Amino acid sequence: MILPSFTIGSALAVALATALPANAAPRPMSPRSTPELSVTAQLQLADTTVDRYQILSKDEDFVFDFNKTQIPFANRKTFPALTGYGTSFSLGSLPACSMAFVHLHPRATELFALTSGHVLTEMVPEGNVLDADKKQRVIQTELHSGMMTIFPAGSFHTQVNPDCEPANFAAALTAEDFGISMVADQTFSLTDDVIARTFGESISGKDIDRVRDAIPGATLIRVEECLKKCGIEKRQY
Repeated sequence: MILPSFTIGSALAVALATALPANAAPRPMSPRSTPELSVTAQLQLADTTVDRYQILSKDEDFVFDFNKTQIPFANRKTFPALTGYGTSFSLGSLPACSMAFVHLHPRATELFALTSGHVLTEMVPEGNVLDADKKQRVIQTELHSGMMTIFPAGSFHTQVNPDCEPANFAAALTAEDFGISMVADQTFSLTDDVIARTFGESISGKDIDRVRDAIPGATLIRVEECLKKCGIEKRQY
């Protein structure tokens, strides 16, 4: 038996009406409450750019004052306005006769520019980047005020101030959360057996703790030649 089309339609309408609860009418969604989230987290969850500007409602939210902070990096945590733009920035100074620990940034390329002073840099690219002698290439630069170099993401690098005056720099990084890995400190955090095998047994087990303890705890390593030249007394660790 074939029912007329209007009968089928009427039956379907009745079925839908009885299947839906009486309070099933559309209701507007309440605004999402996120008072427990950091500003950075709220910006990451914002639906639109317009919403982001509502979160950053004050003009001072767009200013990072290096003069009023002990933190030399403006990243998405210290300066939430950077969230979503894929960049960070740093201003700093290398004291006279000092060397930055060999380190790398796992998630960012660094543009390092000198604003005053004199700095020597060394950078080791990724594996299989060889020099003319088929050995690992080490790129060395000598920078003066107004000059810049690049440290690609993941490359080992360091900066040395060989002079008696501080060297001031600015650095831009291509990530909001660039990360810092200290090569020596993290390497010697491994177990003794791993360290010994990694260095081809060139470090005996009894010497590993001595080498590990010899890594300075400060951010900068004093350069002895420069200390003598500048008449600066060597720090006793």
